[in-house]
Amino acid sequence: MAEQAYEPRLKTEYRQRIRAAMKEQFGYTNEMQIPKLDKIVLNMGIGEAVTDSKKVQAAIADLTKIAGQKPVATRARNSIAGFKLREGMVVGAKVTLRKDRMYEFMDRLITIALPRVKDFRGLKPTSFDGRGNYAMGLKEHIVFPEINYDQIDQMWGMDIIVGTTAKTDEEARQLLREFQFPFVQA
Repeated sequence: MAEQAYEPRLKTEYRQRIRAAMKEQFGYTNEMQIPKLDKIVLNMGIGEAVTDSKKVQAAIADLTKIAGQKPVATRARNSIAGFKLREGMVVGAKVTLRKDRMYEFMDRLITIALPRVKDFRGLKPTSFDGRGNYAMGLKEHIVFPEINYDQIDQMWGMDIIVGTTAKTDEEARQLLREFQFPFVQA
């Protein structure tokens, strides 16, 4: 007898409940029209990297723990003398999550990280780009359970972009609401 493969909780919920709810609300005639999560991109800018390259390694290590996969270092495109920045210097890190890792990260973000944010009142429901992608920022990366508060030397901010296959912002907003995204009620 074949062993049942593990599937993330939110992926199962999407297949069993969310797809049906979206199909009913928007009246899709084809299963392939139903919007789904495409990817989640985590981006961390490390401005202090100009003066201390050890901070780059620390930030990349923290992003690796949060994402569960190795990030790519982002480099400066041009030199800016006022910031002591040279072309090609590492100024950040980013990682793109897809499939099961994406659902796992989304689950941790919604259930653990966002409730830990200080003075959290909800996410802005207007931060969509017009093509069904949602962007948000966190001021501190220590809200994730993988980060040991005692072992960090500096707090980093990060951008989180949730990419969906939705054609409109309204469809994407409803998809994320179904995933229990804590939007502020307008």
